[in-house]
Amino acid sequence: MKIERLHKALAGLLLSLLAGCEPPAEAPRGFAGLGAEAAAFTAVVPGRTFSFPVDHGAHDGFRIEWWYLTADLQDTHGRRFGVQWTLFRSALRAEPEQPGWGAPLVWLGHAGATSALSHHAAERFARGGIGQAGVTLQPFQAWIDDWSLSSLAQAGDPLARMQVQAHGPGFAYRLQLSGNGPLVLQGQGGYSRKSNQGQASYYYSQPFFQASGELKIDGQRYQVSGPAWLDREWSSQPLAAGQSGWDWFSLHLDGGERLMVFRVREEAGTPYVTGTWIGADGRTQSLDGQSIRLSPQEYSEVAGRRVPTAWRLEIPGKGLDIQARALNPQSWMDLSVPYWEGPIDFSGSHGGRGYLEMTGY
Repeated sequence: MKIERLHKALAGLLLSLLAGCEPPAEAPRGFAGLGAEAAAFTAVVPGRTFSFPVDHGAHDGFRIEWWYLTADLQDTHGRRFGVQWTLFRSALRAEPEQPGWGAPLVWLGHAGATSALSHHAAERFARGGIGQAGVTLQPFQAWIDDWSLSSLAQAGDPLARMQVQAHGPGFAYRLQLSGNGPLVLQGQGGYSRKSNQGQASYYYSQPFFQASGELKIDGQRYQVSGPAWLDREWSSQPLAAGQSGWDWFSLHLDGGERLMVFRVREEAGTPYVTGTWIGADGRTQSLDGQSIRLSPQEYSEVAGRRVPTAWRLEIPGKGLDIQARALNPQSWMDLSVPYWEGPIDFSGSHGGRGYLEMTGY
């Protein structure tokens, strides 16, 4: 689907939620509205000082924000699975949240579950201000309907112990999460650029989660465990004109290192590529486009689209040269704003597991 059809689909859903409550709104532009002008909203600038646990919560004044968790799992027989949980907070006006139907917010939840043979996805929508969705800090909880990502910690870091749950047609999961490493500020101290024109987001991660619990998929229950990754990101205009989507990788290397790499594709021209190398001790090194070679190797026909599902990733400065391949090439999130999302394996100079998200195809 072309990017224009993506933003029209989301715009129609937003307007239907706003019927009778808001004046007509201009359709968002770009993937999920991320390419539109947003002059009234707060700009992302370098030099922000992050504060935790406050920054785990919502940020008034910014246009879009998300809480995004992926887990790469296996059962006791070595069968592989993946799950995804995402909550989006989309501001319709640059105003603080307020109670009631006049709240200028729309919430969107996505959840998915993948095996080698099947992929399932579901979504939820909610208006702000009416208690159907939201984020609280004490205790920390992000939720939409009965889907939730919540802290189990009694004191201290709310991300030290967490639980995530969601369900949809063909799947359900409830996982406990334990954080055994530091938070990671992506980009330059949490300032993550998305283009050479200055578009950026505030972005941090918890890539040191371990997950365990129960997954139900295709009528079968499995006890599963494996590494998980939480991303937190907020911005007002993270894509530039002419950028059509992104390819994002989160990798858990067998040696204990983690790696985040993404490229934002241009409709014409060279993609914008960047990443972060995360040592086993949590120390980080930012990687620019000159340090990373990322190229599709094989394509699959997915939902009528040609989607890259095998990749080569090279970072010569780290001695990394790997081939990554989707566990299930048909991991298409067939939702109002469709995209590809699923677990991957990789081998070569390093082995390990990870997740791949691809938008705009």
